[in-house]
Amino acid sequence: MQQQPEWLSKALNNLNIKALNEMQEAALTATAQHKDLILLSATGSGKTLAFLLPLVEQLQQNPTTTTAIIIVPSRELALQIETVFKSLQLNLKVTCCYGGHKREIEENNLKQAPALLIGTPGRLADHIRRESINTKTITTLVLDEFDKSLELGFQEEVSFIIGSMPNIEERMLTSATRMEEIPAFVGLQQPVTLDFLNANEEKEIGLSIQLLQSEEKDKIETLFRLICMLGNRSTIVFCNHREAVERTSALLKERDIVNVFYHGAMEQRDRDAALCKFRNGTSNVLVTTDLAARGLDIANIRYIVHYHLPHNEDTFTHRNGRTARMEASGTAIVILGPEETKPEYIPAEAEEITLPTEAVIPDKPKWTTLFIAAGKKDKVNKIDIVGFLSNKGDLKKEDIGLIEVKDFFAFVAVKKIKASHTLNLIKDEKIKGKKVKIAVAK
Repeated sequence: MQQQPEWLSKALNNLNIKALNEMQEAALTATAQHKDLILLSATGSGKTLAFLLPLVEQLQQNPTTTTAIIIVPSRELALQIETVFKSLQLNLKVTCCYGGHKREIEENNLKQAPALLIGTPGRLADHIRRESINTKTITTLVLDEFDKSLELGFQEEVSFIIGSMPNIEERMLTSATRMEEIPAFVGLQQPVTLDFLNANEEKEIGLSIQLLQSEEKDKIETLFRLICMLGNRSTIVFCNHREAVERTSALLKERDIVNVFYHGAMEQRDRDAALCKFRNGTSNVLVTTDLAARGLDIANIRYIVHYHLPHNEDTFTHRNGRTARMEASGTAIVILGPEETKPEYIPAEAEEITLPTEAVIPDKPKWTTLFIAAGKKDKVNKIDIVGFLSNKGDLKKEDIGLIEVKDFFAFVAVKKIKASHTLNLIKDEKIKGKKVKIAVAK
């Protein structure tokens, strides 16, 4: 095998990765030899690196010009890719464009052209129409989760974006599911397909699928008893509609099950708060729509619960991809109502489980999440927050959990038993010389 360039060795070291996997190696080789590539590989197999790494040498040649664009179907996926790219520590500017926060923030970031542009179709199209982006310099297009990005709801905007970039030379499309027909406006010419979907045997071994019969058409009692049985393991509950998400979350709370909910109609800060609470252990249960089936890279999710049956096999695949990632194991549980039949795509050998007669409510999480009304744009970072909470809030290192710093606010997990005392101590204190609101995150 050819010796790795120095930047690649450093980047992998920054990510604490010893070596690329077979799929990532194949992607690097194929992009060096072919203009257009379709990459199919299971969720959690490392596709993000597989399309980011081939871009790097091109970006390094023109660091002050936007030469590559990545189009994704959701803001969460855009932010996830941005995080991975920044973790490579390549000293290349990246700008992420998505709805749900002020367009002006992005416009300011775009005044100095980023090397890499990542975004959702609607917001990218908006910037192109406003001429915030110089589309003539872009030569590489990546469509991540292309089966979703090219669905009817996005086609018009994606077609407009691609049509606005006259100098595209290379295209890379990635997904965890196949698409029968790719629209002509994408412009693929003799694409090479790398199909790792059938080869990923470890993924199949790591995921077990179970069936649970509900005696009631309204499955909430079955879901409640199931969560009691699963205990405090990290669990995502999928519903098909936003209204059902909020209703299910509320009914679980009535039964004393700590949970957070998440869907596309929420304000961005509320979405960030929900995901942060799930990541940091403030809540072990996330109730969500299929929005969370893509782009969320949350470690150690043990259970996926299909409270509502997925609309199709692709949705089933993407939901299940949140667990059993890389070499971890996970379980997907499908709840069937009395009038529902098992979909054909569920394996015949799926185990049917029964619930204990007695439901014991799991212990409450030991963490709570604080909201801090200051972030990166206020020059506040994780080290500042740890120092502040240690020095002013009387917290030890083990009392402080996961910290997430956004542009204008931050979230930090603290031990629940210490939260009230800490908030009382810091209520009149300043961070970086500035008084900011700090409270338990809603």
